[in-house]
Formats: sequence, C-alpha cells, structure tokens
Amino acid sequence: MAVLDHVRSGGATTAKRLRQASGPGLLLAAVATVVWSGSFVTSRALHDSVPPVQAAFWRWIVAILAVAPFAIRETWRQRFLVRRHLGHLVLAALLGVTVYNTLVNQAGLSTPAGNMAMIMAASPVLMAVYERLGGKRLGVRRIAGTAIACAGVLLLVGKGSLAMEFAAGDLWMFAAALSFASYSALLRRRPAEIGGLAFLFTTFVLGVLMLAPAFGVSLALQGGFEPTAGTVGPLVYVGVFSSAVGFFAWNKAIALIGAARAGVIYYLQPVCVAGLSCAVLGESTGPTQILCLVLILGGVTLGAGVRAGTEQEEAGVAVRSSDRP
Repeated sequence: MAVLDHVRSGGATTAKRLRQASGPGLLLAAVATVVWSGSFVTSRALHDSVPPVQAAFWRWIVAILAVAPFAIRETWRQRFLVRRHLGHLVLAALLGVTVYNTLVNQAGLSTPAGNMAMIMAASPVLMAVYERLGGKRLGVRRIAGTAIACAGVLLLVGKGSLAMEFAAGDLWMFAAALSFASYSALLRRRPAEIGGLAFLFTTFVLGVLMLAPAFGVSLALQGGFEPTAGTVGPLVYVGVFSSAVGFFAWNKAIALIGAARAGVIYYLQPVCVAGLSCAVLGESTGPTQILCLVLILGGVTLGAGVRAGTEQEEAGVAVRSSDRP
C-alpha cells in the first residue's frame, strides 16, 4: 500500500510538472515554427542566386558564429561527454543539419515556398508515428487533431482535391520532412547530461564538417555566388534565427512536451509561410488555401491540448518506469 501511495504521489507530482512545462514547451515550439517559416521563403528567394549546398553551408557557418560565444565554454567543459556520445551527436547532426536544410534548399529550386511548407507539415505525422512505435500513447485528442491538420495539408497540396501531383521539388521536400521527423524523434533520446547549448553547438559543427565535401564539389562545379545584400542578408537570417534560435527553441520544446505534441504546433508553419510568401514573394492565397488553413488551425488547437487525465496517465507511466531496476 505504501508503495502504491508513493507511485500515486509521484504521478501527481510528475503531472504537475507536465502542466507547468506545457505552456513554455508550446510557446517554444511556436517560436521555432515561426522563425523556420522564414527559411522556406529565403530558400525560394535564393534559388537562382546561391547553389543549394552553398546556401546550407554558409547558413551553418553563420549559426556556429552566432552560438559560439554562448556555447564554447559549456562545450569545452563537457568535451568528455561529447566524446562518449559522439555517435548520437553525429547522427543528429547528419539528419538535422547536413541533410535536412540541404534538401529544403534543393526543393526551393523548383517548388514555391507555400508548397514547401505544406509538404513539410507532413513531418508531424511521422513524429507521432515514431513516438507511437516507441510505446507512447498519443491520446484521442492528439490523434484527431493530427488527422484534421493533415487533411488540411493534403487538400492544400492537392489544390482542393485529394489528387496528388508532385513535382521534383515536392519529392525533395518529402525527403526533408522524413529527415526532420527522424531528427526530432532522435532528440527524445538525447543524452540528458549534455547541456542544450553544448548539444546545439556540437551538432552544428559536426553538420558543417559533413557538409564540407559537398560544398567543395559545388564550388568546383558551380562556382561561388556574388555576396550582395540580396544574398548575404537572407543567409544571415537563416543562420541566426532559423538555425541558432529556431533549433534551440525546438530542441527545448521537444525536451519539455515531446516530439508528437510539438509536431502538432508545427502544422502552423503553412499558415505563417502563406502570409510571408504572399507579402515577400507575391505568391497568392485563394479561398481553397484559406479553408484548408482553417482545418490546420483547428487541428492544431485540438491536438495541442492535453487533458488532466492524460497527464496523470503519462505521469503514472513515468513513475512506474522510474521504479524499474
């Protein structure tokens, strides 16, 4: 009986922590989603002036310079932990830094920014699948919200119908969505002893190192690009905001509320990109897009909430797991 009371008490405490983390976690996921929305617009804007691999490489160089003053000391103190978990860090860097953004830039060569964001919104479905495969119960509200938002995305891509016709750039974006979802799922297994800034800085550096050979090939075959305000400005934005700020906020959100729940917030990205692409690139938004965006917003509202009973259930699972030898 005492053990049962201890489990219940621990479950209630964990449920309280889940409720306290919910607000900041959702806010951080929203911050990451908003600043990442700009990266789709910049990728599209740079498609005829900066080769995709070079855009990705310089983006992460800027991100390293932005994070370094805050992260170098912590990374140096944790260098032995970094070495111990190097395999995990390399995989996270490959998926989240080297591959994901390069694929986004490649897609920007032939796909409008709005389509890029719509297709990328498929990644939360993959995040939820990863969490379910990992044994996590998603709950009826989250599943329903994900399904509604996903329906809105499919209708957007199909321009009001479910008949899907994909260009080459669309396929690149589906690959990017898979890479990002895999990165987000991997974050749930991030070594807890490695600090957030050290993790961020290390993955940025490792990602650039793995991207360097492709960068060299791109320079040799395609030549460089002219550094003007129209090319450097967007690269600084994606380096500082979409990389340093966005990834820090997203990683923290995953730690607080999990990939599946943060992924529901990610469905807001098509809404943000639609507004930005209309304002900056002149891409139009019609009645069909507006209707589908309403579905996306409704799904996000439904799926982002967590009932107290669900929190108690998740807390109970957490406590029971912690009692295992």
